[in-house]
Amino acid sequence: MNRRDAMNGILEGALHTEDLPSMDSSEQLFANKVLPTVHHTGGGLEPYSGIWGTDQILHLLRRTTFGVVPADVQTLETMSMEQGINTILTIQAENSMPLTTDSREELAPVGETWVYALYKKADSTFTPTSIRTTSLKSWWMNLQLTQPLSIREKMVLFWHNHFVTERDTVNDPRFTWRYLALLRTNALGNWKDLTRQVTMDGAMLRYLNGNTNTRTSPNENYGRELQELFTIGKGPEVAPGDYTFYTETDVKAAARVLTGWQDDATVLTTPGSQPWKFTASRHDTTDKQFSNRYANRVIAGGTDGLRELNDLLDMIFAQEETAKYLCRRLYRWFVYYVIDEWTETNIIVPLANILRSNNYDVLPVVQTLLKSAHFYDPLSMGCMIKSPVDFTTGMARVFGMGYPADIVTAYKVYNYVVTQAAAMQQDLGDPPSVAGWSAYYQSPQFYQVWINSDTLPRRTTLSNTLVRTGYKPTGFTYIIDSVAFTLNLSNPRDPNALTEGAARLLFAIPITEGQKTFLKQFLNSGLPDSEWTRNWDDYLADPGNTTKLNVVKTKLQNLYAFMLSMPEYQLQ
Repeated sequence: MNRRDAMNGILEGALHTEDLPSMDSSEQLFANKVLPTVHHTGGGLEPYSGIWGTDQILHLLRRTTFGVVPADVQTLETMSMEQGINTILTIQAENSMPLTTDSREELAPVGETWVYALYKKADSTFTPTSIRTTSLKSWWMNLQLTQPLSIREKMVLFWHNHFVTERDTVNDPRFTWRYLALLRTNALGNWKDLTRQVTMDGAMLRYLNGNTNTRTSPNENYGRELQELFTIGKGPEVAPGDYTFYTETDVKAAARVLTGWQDDATVLTTPGSQPWKFTASRHDTTDKQFSNRYANRVIAGGTDGLRELNDLLDMIFAQEETAKYLCRRLYRWFVYYVIDEWTETNIIVPLANILRSNNYDVLPVVQTLLKSAHFYDPLSMGCMIKSPVDFTTGMARVFGMGYPADIVTAYKVYNYVVTQAAAMQQDLGDPPSVAGWSAYYQSPQFYQVWINSDTLPRRTTLSNTLVRTGYKPTGFTYIIDSVAFTLNLSNPRDPNALTEGAARLLFAIPITEGQKTFLKQFLNSGLPDSEWTRNWDDYLADPGNTTKLNVVKTKLQNLYAFMLSMPEYQLQ
């Protein structure tokens, strides 16, 4: 698989489709028509025993955090692989909440959180849910931009893509914040327990109509998605209403098990409360008969809704396919989208066994995968196309972009990044459907759907803006400091070392000698290397001299703007 050629083909297609008929952005003519063939080199789940160097560290960081922070690379270089991965998998307790940044929020003062506050009555100039939604998404983006050396943020987004809710349907950011807090607390926790908590969560009850699921009018939405998307997964339809692992009968029976649950907005102003309730009079108290796909199990009725919910989850999680389903999703999130027969046998099935033997704790599965020979196989490196969130946050983090101390201005910056990712088709809090973002399930395109004739120019426009002029809210400029970034490279006075050092941080695959020579011309203008060395030394000798600063700054901006537009930068 030649990833550079494949990426070039996608980019060329994305840039030359002006005369083609309009099409859904998830379909583009230059993406996969069939899944590629992967020639495995034999690396399975056995512990990786090869070189633990910068290349392996960069790969690990690209997959487990958003972007590569040079300081994180240096930290991991002082550790063994075991120590480094254990550090990344350590999740500290937190109590982070979004803040008010709009003075019209009279019931939640600026600088304080609104998550337990009542709403001021809306008027023609003030829509409280909209204001709080912007704050919520900005808060979430801040956590991604400023994340510590931890896998938490990648796992939170994974779970959000798995247990999907959509902010505009939930229509109360206080519920959505509690849903995100639940995902954050359980980022590497127990999947079965998280499924139980998500089932009762107020945001999910609103999103998939749990509120309207009653004994007299069962609503099948959540009972269906619980099986199709959240746990066991939908297999091939082998007969009308029979999806290999469950049937329409099971959807209806699950819906009846789940009757009686409702969200409870009355407790949202109370910290630590549960924003849901169970009303026995709304619950179907009869026995629930499941199909032969679940061995004709009967869940006894009654008025104990939690007991029936637990019985339902016990039944679903007892199926071997359930563990395989989550392991496939984790594999596509952290490794690659092609799961062929070899991968299913040597990676997915053993991971599923680990998941089941650990009572559905996710940590041992992720730990095994990240320490495996398969994860560090060269075929596993640089084979993903960055998601919009990876692209936007990763760029900010690798260049060490700063943020204002003033919370109102800071939230404007965070919101700017949110809107840029959303314009590239990944809107935090609002996946396009209950199935999540199509890049993680749409076969055979998968990640390739991120790049099309609309999104690619947006990526280039953003990187050019951040390199050259920046985003300028009041009193602050959010811009890449190209000189500061270069100062942290090992030998910036040598144009060869500079371009190679920058390329190693920015690109997930090696660039060719011809590309290195081309990139170097941004620094030496086609003259001998000594031209750049002289410019750099002149600047270092007098860093306060604006003329000397601008000489190196302009050359570096041209270099980095071009590098960020290259196909290689779209890969991770």
